[in-house]
Amino acid sequence: MIDNNDKNKTAREQDWRKELKKGIPAKDRTNIERVHMPEADASERVQSNIEVNRGITPGMAMQEAKRCLDCVDPECIKGCPVQVDIPSFIKYIEAGEFLKATQTIKKDNVFPSICGRVCPQEVQCEAQCIYLKKLKKEPVAIGYLERFAADYENQSGQFYTPEIAESNHVKVAVIGSGPAGLAAAGDLVKYGYEVTVFEALHDFGGVLKYGIPEFRLPNNIIDQEIENLKKMGVTFMKNIIAGKTVSLADLEQEGYRAFFVGSGAGLPNFMNIPGENYNGILSANEYLTRVNLMGATRPGHDTPVYIGKRVAVIGGGNTAMDSVRTARRLGAEKAMIIYRRSFNEMPARKEEIRHAQEEGIEFLNLHAPVEYFANGDGHVNRVRLQRMELSDPDASGRRKPVPIPGSEYDIEVDLVIVSVGVSPNPIIPQSLPGLHVSKWGTIQVDEEKMQSNITGLFAGGDIVRGGATVILAMGDGRKAAKGIHEFLNGRGENPQQ
Repeated sequence: MIDNNDKNKTAREQDWRKELKKGIPAKDRTNIERVHMPEADASERVQSNIEVNRGITPGMAMQEAKRCLDCVDPECIKGCPVQVDIPSFIKYIEAGEFLKATQTIKKDNVFPSICGRVCPQEVQCEAQCIYLKKLKKEPVAIGYLERFAADYENQSGQFYTPEIAESNHVKVAVIGSGPAGLAAAGDLVKYGYEVTVFEALHDFGGVLKYGIPEFRLPNNIIDQEIENLKKMGVTFMKNIIAGKTVSLADLEQEGYRAFFVGSGAGLPNFMNIPGENYNGILSANEYLTRVNLMGATRPGHDTPVYIGKRVAVIGGGNTAMDSVRTARRLGAEKAMIIYRRSFNEMPARKEEIRHAQEEGIEFLNLHAPVEYFANGDGHVNRVRLQRMELSDPDASGRRKPVPIPGSEYDIEVDLVIVSVGVSPNPIIPQSLPGLHVSKWGTIQVDEEKMQSNITGLFAGGDIVRGGATVILAMGDGRKAAKGIHEFLNGRGENPQQ
């Protein structure tokens, strides 16, 4: 039941938004040009891990917010995997109510400062914007505005903590502290559960911390979001490998009544071509983890990562861009992307490709490695490439890369980073013989509740999807939290809800 205070508040907000609309006619709003994010100069940023995108000012944010037409049926919300009320938070920014904007976002997304930086808004919420779909103009900069609101809150020190239900003393375990696990934990603790997040590594954040460089997502941003979850009541435990150092049965004996598995897809794929086992050839996962999380580039490190001068990164996704740009910052004189399709098919965000080009990254598109060679010490020193061409579109409309006979040639390299996809972490599936998994090793779940065939076991993120985006993983975590809540209510284990 909605009380009169809630009804009055809703009515006041509707009246206020109507007044904002009257203030600037729609035609004038559509004539405002989209704001452009200030960026660190390429010559400066390749010397360090400073964040490339510098954020927008309050004035820029309010001006961009004026472009929002506050559509009656906002398609942007439908394009958001966690269903943030986008028009409402943008209207708050337009009115200068920046903290209320963040509060609005946090009702559905407890990590706006992360999502504002790494989510592919251009293919999600912004892709559904009326500007793009009907007016043929640049969409409202939803991602920039989300980041602005979150950063404003962080800088103000006035952190909004969502309403937390009274504890029901029911314990739920979350396996993995990546985006799926963190989102699930955030929603579960709001329902009143006693939530513990178990992390296998020595730091929290999962792929957010080990897989994304600080020039895209600073560690202090991730740490702040985790600290907010701790304030909400979530407990974090590290250096615990669920399925190995502790079994789910052990946790069940400790009183945990339900489990969410968000252990990710940390098993790298390779191409299985000759010479791929030479020294100096490693996966993007290992490379980024050792650099971002383990400090392997620091002097005196026990297991230093090789600092290449001629670095080739195989692949065209965001992880490939992160790897090649990291190599450039570590001193590579020549850093290359080798990708078997053209720029049009490259899955990385357009912004990341542009940033890489500005930083001097060389792109060898329509090329594929076919063999590696090594010096007398067994360290890679050459890669043989084959030129490719795209076939005519097949029935699905996709153009496949086809080798051009006789087009092979060699280039010198001293470090190769392979970024051609990942497979799900196998530890949990291997520890539960009865668990239903796909032929790719992903956990099979009900898509609405994210529940597996094992009673009380839910899963989401890359362990279910394979490699996917941060926001899709978060959407899975939120759906799973709701599924767990309904499951425990059905068992009568949550009497206060």
